[in-house]
Formats: sequence, C-alpha cells, structure tokens
Amino acid sequence: MDLNMWYDKGLTPEEYLDTLASHKDNCLHIYNNFTLPEDEEILTKIKEKNLRVIALAEVWCGHCMLCVPILLRLAEKTGMPVKLLPRDENLKLMDQYQTDGKRIIPIFVFIDEKGNEIAKWGPMSETTRKFVDEEKKNLPSKDADDYKEKFKEFAKVTSKEFAENRDIWEGTYESIVGELI
Repeated sequence: MDLNMWYDKGLTPEEYLDTLASHKDNCLHIYNNFTLPEDEEILTKIKEKNLRVIALAEVWCGHCMLCVPILLRLAEKTGMPVKLLPRDENLKLMDQYQTDGKRIIPIFVFIDEKGNEIAKWGPMSETTRKFVDEEKKNLPSKDADDYKEKFKEFAKVTSKEFAENRDIWEGTYESIVGELI
C-alpha cells in the first residue's frame, strides 16, 4: 500500500477545518485552549523522526473533534505535516486500519519520508475509552424504542465533555505521544 499516495490526496488542516459544521466551535475551542506540556526532550525525539501524518477523520465525528486539534498542536510543535482524509471517501485505506472489524475513527498513520508506516494511533485514548464506556452503560439496547433519543443525549454529553475536560485532552495527547516515542 502506497501511503505517500494517500498522504498526497489528503486535505490540509486548514481545508479540513473549513469543512467543519456542527463540531467547528468545539474543535476550535480545543485547538485554541490546548497547550502541550513543556517536554522538549520528547518533542525533539518526535521531531527528529521527520514524520508526516495521514489522519482518517470525518467532520461529524465527536472523537475527531477531540483528537484532531490535539494532533495539530503536536504537529505544529514538532514540524510534522498533517493531511486529513475523510474516512467515508477513503474506505480502501480505512479498511486497512479497522478497530475490532469496524471503521472507527480517528486513525492517525505516521509515515516517514519514503511512505513507510512508523506508527499508528487511534481511535481513542484509554482516558477517553473509560469515560465513553461509563457513559455507554446508560444506553438502552440498540433495538429499544428510545435508543435513538438516548443516543442523541449520549452524544451531547460526550461532545460537551470532550470539549471541556482537560484530563481527556491530556490523556489523548499522552496516548498519541506514547505511540511515537
């Protein structure tokens, strides 16, 4: 699989952010308020790898709303170019990075200058997973009459938490960095 070809197809961060609709405010809030920890040694190690990132994401995805701005801050600090691919338009690539047989996003594929995969991250940190799993306990089964209504409430609660909870932001950052060092 030629990852350079996929990278070249991707949207720039600016192009991706311009396509955001429902999650734009929260995504920009995270981007504008997340500060990387002062750890020059780790950032230098990442920068020295001279990586680029292919991010499989969708503008409607709450997890992407959380993770993409954190990735962008890390990329800025380490000089790591990022290109974003809409998952639903790039299923051939997405199917190479399924989680438990599902097309769960975001997925960040870190590649070297030759297009070799160096690391993969996604779709969420352990901090996020614990929060989401706890919230999911309140959902009825998918065949329940009130599932759609309850899922909308679940999505609203998780989006709010993703946009405001700095512990989740830090957990996401640490998880991404953990794949790179």
